[in-house]
Amino acid sequence: MEKKFYELPQLSFGYGELKPHMSGEQLIIHHQKHHQAYVTAANALLEKMDDSRRINSDFDQKSVLKELSFNISGHMLHSFFWKSLAPQAKGGGREPEGKLLQAIAGEFGSFERFKKEFTQAALSVEGSGWAALALCRETSRPLIMQIEKHNVNLIPSLKILLVLDVFEHAYYLDYKNERSKYIQAFWNIVSWQEAARKFEDFLNRK
Repeated sequence: MEKKFYELPQLSFGYGELKPHMSGEQLIIHHQKHHQAYVTAANALLEKMDDSRRINSDFDQKSVLKELSFNISGHMLHSFFWKSLAPQAKGGGREPEGKLLQAIAGEFGSFERFKKEFTQAALSVEGSGWAALALCRETSRPLIMQIEKHNVNLIPSLKILLVLDVFEHAYYLDYKNERSKYIQAFWNIVSWQEAARKFEDFLNRK
């Protein structure tokens, strides 16, 4: 059986469609350089393991698996991130509706309270990482995850509805070191339609 490798996903919008909240230049570098780097590194590690197994040689399990976790998680979270964004002309920034809004308001008290907590989580990530809205499969409660790097504090099995990348490479061209301005801009291009689709999928599979 032919083994598959990771691929850089295509964006569902043009590089210039998120202006003025995210520039085309920032998107191009983030997508084509940074995200591609995680894909390339993950595939190189898979090839290294394949080669070792083919000739029955050993490799440093601790080092390789740590790098693999970091790079695969980086690829997957970036793939989620692109789907968490939408141009305002295509609904980006519109507040959630229906069952998803009910779930958020039921957990956090209000949508505004959720935005406050999510913003605080994104602001206070130590170093580089992510803020994510996810669903617990056991309790059906929406939870905020504050993910450091790509793979630290990640709660296993939670279904991610949307993520915000707060690595500096996600915003340094547009916002320099002002993470707070970048986070505020995110609310203008967040795709609640995609989050709602994932939420409905979760409900239908229960």
